[in-house]
Amino acid sequence: MTSSQAAQHVRPDSYVTLHYRIELLTGPGAGTAFVDTFLDRPATLQMGIGQWAPGIEALLLDRPEGDHFTADLPAAQAYGERNADLLRWVSRDEMARNAPPDTEFEAGDMIEFVAPNGGRYSGVLKTLRDDAALFDFNHPLAGIDLQVEIKILGVL
Repeated sequence: MTSSQAAQHVRPDSYVTLHYRIELLTGPGAGTAFVDTFLDRPATLQMGIGQWAPGIEALLLDRPEGDHFTADLPAAQAYGERNADLLRWVSRDEMARNAPPDTEFEAGDMIEFVAPNGGRYSGVLKTLRDDAALFDFNHPLAGIDLQVEIKILGVL
């Protein structure tokens, strides 16, 4: 194999085309896949821009095209531990400003809010009262140990 035929390795700024599966090891739904691109089509993601949890990105660095591996990640290395400060009460008025008109809200709904800087962030409605609702703004996989399986198909 010549150097031009050598497999590319994942770098901090690479675009990586891969198949991946994220399985929940703890929490609700333990033992089931949260996402599985092996069943459909591969994904192409860019390293270094926050598309991956830092622990998953660290697993990919310096691996060659064609590599296929499985790794267990404790919650702290995956999407972090749950943060109680990210549970917030939101007024019904603010909810209405961020949802389509005449929306009927119920526990489990995900609503996207507009931040003061114009960015967007999502929360899952946990409890609903007449005047406000409790939202969880943690990542859905926060606090859950994960197993990832990854097959690197290409690296740019």
